[in-house]
Amino acid sequence: MSESYPYTIDNGHGEQLIFTGVIHGPDGDRAEAEGVARPGAGPPMHVHYLQEEAARVVTGRLGYQVLGEEPKVADVGELVVWPAGTPHKWWNAGTTELRMSGWCKPPDNIEFFLGALFASAKRNGGGGPALFDAAFLMMRYRSEYAMLELPSFVRGVVIPMLFVVGRVLGKHEKYRDAPEPMKKRPVPTLHSGPCHLRLFGR
Repeated sequence: MSESYPYTIDNGHGEQLIFTGVIHGPDGDRAEAEGVARPGAGPPMHVHYLQEEAARVVTGRLGYQVLGEEPKVADVGELVVWPAGTPHKWWNAGTTELRMSGWCKPPDNIEFFLGALFASAKRNGGGGPALFDAAFLMMRYRSEYAMLELPSFVRGVVIPMLFVVGRVLGKHEKYRDAPEPMKKRPVPTLHSGPCHLRLFGR
């Protein structure tokens, strides 16, 4: 977690996240953030194994899809919630800037993971993180996150090989202070049911 809020991360490819703080509630802590995406921008299919993720549309149109289901669209005022273990992706489905507010609950390592991923992508020209950076982050935090659009061979063979080679070559030195992965809770079965869609304020 950051010692100073708000702070912004930018992947250089049309996405920004502004972490605004951690809220302590009766049902647990959650990391709150605001997001901005240009038309067409958004993350590929991924999963947060241990976290609930939510996005409320402030301006624009949010396209989203749960793995195995048809794409849907949320408009201004609507809130989409993806339970932990739900494979999903989202994107700006409109022609203007998409602005959202949302959270991840519990916070776990979301700030570090996305901050490092976005920083690497921006250094790499915005097209995606550098291979050794991606390998480190995906292997170290594999109990928390997975990028599901990568072929299973890449996730199961290539990424682990790059992780080992990167360690030998000293590519991971920049991550010497990386937080430990979360291992306190068992990894749930991938959730394949529908996400929740609620109107603002309900």
